[in-house]
Amino acid sequence: MDSLGLLILLILLCFQWTAALAAEEITWSYTGLVGQSEWSQYFPDCGGTSQSPVDVVTTLTKYDSSLSPLSPLGYSQHGNKPFTLYNNGHTAVIELPEWMGLAGLPWLFTAVQMHLHWGSGGQGHGGSEHTINGLSADAELHVVHYNSELYPNMSTAMTQRDGLAVLGILIVTGEETNPAFNNIFNYLSRIRHADQKVSIPAFDIQALLPNDLGRYYRYNGSLTTPPCYQSVIWTLFHERVQISKAQLLKMETILYSSKAEDLDRILLQDNYRTTQPLNHRVIFTSFTAESGKELSSGEVTAIVIGVMCGCVGLAVIIRFIVKTIRSTSSWDVLPSNRPAPMPRMKETEKANEKKQDMALNTTSEGEKKEEPSLSPQTEP
Repeated sequence: MDSLGLLILLILLCFQWTAALAAEEITWSYTGLVGQSEWSQYFPDCGGTSQSPVDVVTTLTKYDSSLSPLSPLGYSQHGNKPFTLYNNGHTAVIELPEWMGLAGLPWLFTAVQMHLHWGSGGQGHGGSEHTINGLSADAELHVVHYNSELYPNMSTAMTQRDGLAVLGILIVTGEETNPAFNNIFNYLSRIRHADQKVSIPAFDIQALLPNDLGRYYRYNGSLTTPPCYQSVIWTLFHERVQISKAQLLKMETILYSSKAEDLDRILLQDNYRTTQPLNHRVIFTSFTAESGKELSSGEVTAIVIGVMCGCVGLAVIIRFIVKTIRSTSSWDVLPSNRPAPMPRMKETEKANEKKQDMALNTTSEGEKKEEPSLSPQTEP
């Protein structure tokens, strides 16, 4: 290589190194100077064709019978070592122990961390990253794993196409408190500002997941935050989990994206990325449309009433049939030691015949009594 070629190579390497340092130092956000619409200018992968999150249009999904239920490994075996909870300025993150993993994918994946995304308007105002048929949930939980069969660590895996596997859990709100999420929410007040960190008691991670791990959506996508590497096998569960309105309010109002020493405090809210174009990708489902259909309360009520009416109608029909059979049997089936009753008409005819016989007998007896007086006369 001549001196000119070497110089060009050094310049290119210097440029790449400078760009990498600049990217690391850039403070991105969801709005503002380096907000979502500007991410791709500083992080090229954010402008890729396989970005996340996406809107799942259920009529365009494709059923894949090979998608089996996922098997969390060690999620409930948290041990005695505490978890680390911290505020990274973008969300609340919980570091997970390396013995937790995920089976049911082509490779074994090891858990790394989990975090949350939420909105700012309370119930019904959105906050999830993924949407179903254009509808948002109130929040979303992500559990991040890396491919530990092929790659040595998270940093290496996250740049590879098959490097990461993320579980997406949509969160809705209701009246009842979810005790599992209190293992996180009860400690948020101790990490109110960016870069704050605290140790919390270990708890059952699987209690945060939906009960049904067999019905889900699967597609290839990316990290939903910069650098947006397109290295994620996404699993978005069909079943939602529920938290209370009070729990959602705490999540939306207690954390700051600013540091403790900053003069201007900025609430950490609306930390979700808007949905990205699906482009060439197909979203697969592990369930058919019929098995995944959710019935409304009105449909459930109608079905219950219909079943009850059907049962009552069936009971009436059965009662009528039984009564008819019993009535018929009383004429056709008689005890062997009891003479069969004669029909009423035959009894009347027999009585008439008996009377006629008696009348004939009486006449015959009268004629017999008169015969002696009619004896023949003697000759002179």
